[in-house]
Amino acid sequence: MTTEAKSSSRERLLEAAATLTYREGVSIGVDTLCKAAGVSKRSMYQLFESKDELLAASLKERAAAHVTTLLPESDDGRSPRERIQHVFEQVESQAGAPEFRGCRYLVVQIELKDENHPASRVAHQVKDNLTALFRAEAEQGGASDPDLLARQLSLVFDGAGARAGIGADNLTGLVAPTVTTLLDAAGVR
Repeated sequence: MTTEAKSSSRERLLEAAATLTYREGVSIGVDTLCKAAGVSKRSMYQLFESKDELLAASLKERAAAHVTTLLPESDDGRSPRERIQHVFEQVESQAGAPEFRGCRYLVVQIELKDENHPASRVAHQVKDNLTALFRAEAEQGGASDPDLLARQLSLVFDGAGARAGIGADNLTGLVAPTVTTLLDAAGVR
């Protein structure tokens, strides 16, 4: 297999894993993944040790795009309060899409249950990074308890995404006032 073919097969597998596991869940079979990617099982196992490793690689590869979609530029001149609110504006916007199933990183953690699973470790790191961002912004914005506020914001983020992802709630007009209340109570500027 040439380097170009390996790269192409790898990319197709990563894309199939991202798409199918988000839509169908992590229990999607290897045959289904390979068929969607147009790659043989033999090729998949030459590129990845296991389906678990493929899923972890797929999540890791999409983490940068996930962050770029959610977060404002680091030097955009917004206040910490505005930067936090921006994250939730993005969630509200994404939740309106018909294909929205919630945060893919939370979904993986819930489905897998095993925190030592390679994909669960990647998902856990992405979620920890978001909480760390909330904490840094809260601290910079003068929050009375940045750790508590970061955890509360993560709770709202995950809860809002999960409820919208299962079709239990429409986030429009719900998330922004909730976040504003938390930011006001914590004294964030």
